[in-house]
Amino acid sequence: MRSDSSNEYVVGLTADGADATGATMFGDIGLHRLEEAGISWVLLPDIPGHGPADPAALAGVDAVISFGHIPFDAELVRAAPRLRHVARFGAGYDGIDPVALAREGVVLTNTPAAVRKPLALSGLTLLLACAHRLIANHRVTVGGRWASERGAHRGIGVDGRTVGILGFGSVGSELAQMLAPLGVTVIANTRSGRSARAAELGIEVVDRHTLAARSDFVVVAAALTPENRGMLDEAFFAAMKPSAYFINIARGGLVNQPALAAALDAGVIAGAALDVYEPEPPAPDDPLFAMDNVICTPHALCWTADFTRDVSASVIDAVITVSRNQIPATALGREALDESTWRGAGGPGGD
Repeated sequence: MRSDSSNEYVVGLTADGADATGATMFGDIGLHRLEEAGISWVLLPDIPGHGPADPAALAGVDAVISFGHIPFDAELVRAAPRLRHVARFGAGYDGIDPVALAREGVVLTNTPAAVRKPLALSGLTLLLACAHRLIANHRVTVGGRWASERGAHRGIGVDGRTVGILGFGSVGSELAQMLAPLGVTVIANTRSGRSARAAELGIEVVDRHTLAARSDFVVVAAALTPENRGMLDEAFFAAMKPSAYFINIARGGLVNQPALAAALDAGVIAGAALDVYEPEPPAPDDPLFAMDNVICTPHALCWTADFTRDVSASVIDAVITVSRNQIPATALGREALDESTWRGAGGPGGD
């Protein structure tokens, strides 16, 4: 819905996930709820590459629903004084510093609770596909090799195996609970070297090298930061078992991708399953795509009907809340928001 009224609250949809009709790559996200709340929406101009938005495009909007990973920094929002809210459709906020935005009076929200279960299920799906060599057996069947190769691709199963979860936030801990009935031992690695949630679940927290060496399956569920970019490198893969599988559902930037490809090609590890890459989209001739021991999905494995339902509800709730000059529970960096800088007319928590 569009409106030219400067008095109306207007939300901009990023063109990397929506079109002029309000249709999105996730399906119906409930824009009618905005309209029912008296909030207009517009489609923002397309942004080439992975660059920041044009401040001029933000001049007429109070909030942005960002479907991809468009960067927002203090300089950008300073040049768009009407903007008060950036709402990420998902949990990640790569390229956005929530504290920097908060200091400029702009709220950043995301949807971690809505993403937690679908993303953890994605990790479990890829783990089980590796454990049962699902893709290899699929190829045998459809390739007419039933008689010659029916038993040639036996999986390793999961009973008695060790799963190392790298990053033990909400997704990692959810995955650990899903794995609990399957007879596996779960170990974890965290940035701080400790985790209250892991302690509650009775899960051992180990250093990264130990996790690599002990795990039959490594599942990456960590957030990407400038400090940990490329941390999963040649040394990490060399520490893994030759029979182990590497699974990444977090961010491609955590991995030195050429090192992973080399490890897979040389048999240093048994296989991998990847939903994320660096860069995205990956090049069509990426060597990982030619490997029979790699499962690749397009950073969309968790995009299920319940994902769309729950993330949409969380995003729209946040937009409506901020439009009413209130700070939603999903706000990031809220400790840096100050009544003197908050762009909401009523101040933080105002009416």
